Amino acid sequence: MSGPELNAGLLMFIAYRAMEERIFAALAEAGYGDISVAQGRLAARIAPGGSRITELAQQAQVTKQTAGFLVDQLERAGYVERTPDPRDGRARLVRLTRRGRALADHSNEVAAAVEREWADHLGERRMRNLREALAQLRDITDPYA
Repeated sequence: MSGPELNAGLLMFIAYRAMEERIFAALAEAGYGDISVAQGRLAARIAPGGSRITELAQQAQVTKQTAGFLVDQLERAGYVERTPDPRDGRARLVRLTRRGRALADHSNEVAAAVEREWADHLGERRMRNLREALAQLRDITDPYA
């Protein structure tokens, strides 16, 4: 490739998008074609015990209204439900339904397959080093870790 060298952030984004595209193609093939990238990105941030919309909005870097709109769509499609927050009766938690968990499990299986392909391409040692470096980088880049 000629021209300027791509910065590390862009290189990570290219790899991320390649994995994301594979996941969404596999989801559509498996009968989950009714979820958009924006909905999927938000749903991926739902904590195992549930998340408040304000938390999801903050983590996804969207407005509370946008997060609420996406949750409404996910709820209509049967991927999430809103339940009372046991820590605060006035608040609601967004949780994955059985269908949402099945979608998440399928997504994780595809992601693992993509990672195996990357490991085959890079070699096990380089892939392990990449994962370790990215995990270390998360320490200073992910406020939600």
